[in-house]
Amino acid sequence: MFTSVEAVLEYAKLLPSRIAVTVSVPARHAIVQMAWVVDDLEDAARRWHQTTGIGPFLVNRHIPIREPLYRGAPGAVDFSTAIAQAGPVQIELVQQHDDAPSCYRDSVPKGSEAMHHVAIMAPDYETTVAGYVAQGFEVASAGHFGTARFCYVDCRPALGHMVEILEECAAIQNFFAAIVRAADEWDGDPAGLLREL
Repeated sequence: MFTSVEAVLEYAKLLPSRIAVTVSVPARHAIVQMAWVVDDLEDAARRWHQTTGIGPFLVNRHIPIREPLYRGAPGAVDFSTAIAQAGPVQIELVQQHDDAPSCYRDSVPKGSEAMHHVAIMAPDYETTVAGYVAQGFEVASAGHFGTARFCYVDCRPALGHMVEILEECAAIQNFFAAIVRAADEWDGDPAGLLREL
């Protein structure tokens, strides 16, 4: 069929004029976010912008989590995030500030940086979590971000990373919409790359 990558790329240029290709992913399976644990939030955001051009990053420092659990027991952790929109997917950077056991340190040792999780939105949070647990995956961490429930399911045996399940609700939808608006309205000036919440 195709004898080189170049041939595939040339053919791809013709597709919009020949055929409309639509890929539809059911909302219950759509990945809305990819996240990396980083050692320094500001430095990582600048590197992401310099390398890919994405931004701005909305920064949420020392996020208060209600009823935090780690591996089924109470387990608070001090962390901050920076999130930017990259097309249909968010890029989230997470920095843990303390040495508490956490789902972040389970897979990314202190001083290291690595991909940590993908996130999905769940209209039926409990059923979605139960579906992962029924497959044998453990809930590594859980809590409430404002009014929204969330958890990290340890899918490393199957995927090499965790899956964050976010309860679909107005608070999360509004927050995510603000991230999209920030990206749409940003002029690309690095001076405005980091926006404190």
